[in-house]
Amino acid sequence: MRKRTLFGIIITFLVIAIAYFNNSSSISAGEVKLNMGVGGGAIGFLFVGPRDDYGYNQAAYNGSEAVKEAFPFMKLLRVENVPETAEAERVMEEMIRSGAKVIFPTSYGHLDPALEVAKRHRDVVFLHQGGLKTAENLGTYFSNIFEVIYLSGVAAGKMTKTNKLGFIASFPIPQVLLNINAYTLGVRSVNPDANVIAVFNGSWCDPGKQASAANTLIDQGCDVLTQHQDCTKTIIETAERRGVMSSGYHCDALEIAPEGWITGAYWNWDDLYVNMCDMILNGEFKGSPYDGRFRTGIHEGVAKLARFGKNVPDDVKKLVKEKQKEILDYKFYPFTGPVRDQSGTVRIEPGVVPTVTELETTDYLVEGSIGNIPK
Repeated sequence: MRKRTLFGIIITFLVIAIAYFNNSSSISAGEVKLNMGVGGGAIGFLFVGPRDDYGYNQAAYNGSEAVKEAFPFMKLLRVENVPETAEAERVMEEMIRSGAKVIFPTSYGHLDPALEVAKRHRDVVFLHQGGLKTAENLGTYFSNIFEVIYLSGVAAGKMTKTNKLGFIASFPIPQVLLNINAYTLGVRSVNPDANVIAVFNGSWCDPGKQASAANTLIDQGCDVLTQHQDCTKTIIETAERRGVMSSGYHCDALEIAPEGWITGAYWNWDDLYVNMCDMILNGEFKGSPYDGRFRTGIHEGVAKLARFGKNVPDDVKKLVKEKQKEILDYKFYPFTGPVRDQSGTVRIEPGVVPTVTELETTDYLVEGSIGNIPK
C-alpha cells in the first residue's frame, strides 16, 4: 500500500513537472516572438564590397549612415568586404556577441549564412536585402528598381549611334535577369533596331574581369555600357576613358563620367532603413510589413532616376520624364505583356501585368538581348 502511494506521488510529481516545463517553454517562445530585435545595444550591417565602390555597397552604406544619425544611442557595427561564405556567419555571430539584435546582411549571397545564424538566435531580427527566402526572424526587402532601369534604357536607346549596347552582369539570378530585361525593353521601346549584348563575369566585384568585359564590348562596337555588378566604378571609368557612354546602377556616378554619363538608376535606402529599425526596436517586427518579403519601388522613392549627363539632349530628357510620370501615375508598367524571350516565345501574355513575385522567378532574356545564360 505504501509502495502504491509512493508510486502515485511520483507520477503526480512528474505530471506537474512536465506541465510546468511545457508551459514555461511556451511562455519563453512567446517572449522571444514578442521581443525579437529588442534590448540590444547595436545594429549590424554586412557589405560584400567596399563602401566607396559607386555601387551596391556604397548605396547600402549611405543608408546605414541615416540609421546612425536616427539612432545615436545605438552602436553601429559595419563590416565591409564580407564574402558570401561561412565567413559571413562568423561576422554575424561576432556582431551578436557585441550586442546586435538587428542585423542587415545586404548581399544576395549573405542570405543562406543569415538563415543559419537566425536559427541559432531567435531573438535577433535579420533583414536581408533582396532575398527570396524568409524565416520566423528573418525578413527580406528590396525595391522594384527595374522600373527605373527601364527608364535608363529608354535614354540609352535614344543615345546610341551603333545600336549596340553592352550589359555586364554578375550571376544569372532572377533579379539580374530582370534588370537586363527591363533595360532591353526600355532600349527597344524607342529603338527597335538596337540590341543589348549581355555578358556574365561570375562575380559581384572583380575590377579585372569588369575592365576586360568592358573593353571587349567596346571593341565589338558597343557605344553604351551598363551593368548589374555590386561595384561599378571600373566599368564607368573604362567607358569614359574609351570615349563611350554609360548608364549607371546603384549610385549616381556623374562625377566620374562627365562626358559619357547618360543617366541611371540608384537606391535611396535612408528612410526605409530607419523605418525598419524603428519598428523593430519598438518590438513591432512580427506582423509588420517587414516580417516576410517586402517590396517597394519608384513610388516610395527608394528607387530613383539619376541626374542626366551634360550631353543628353533636352528631347531625350523630356521623353524619359514623360515615361517616368506614366509609371508614377500607374498608367504604364514596363513588363505589361506581350513580352517575348530571345527565341520569340511569349513569356508574358498580351495585356497581362505580372506580379513582382512572378517577375522574381525570371529565368530568361527578352527579345533584343544577345547572350547566353550560364548554366
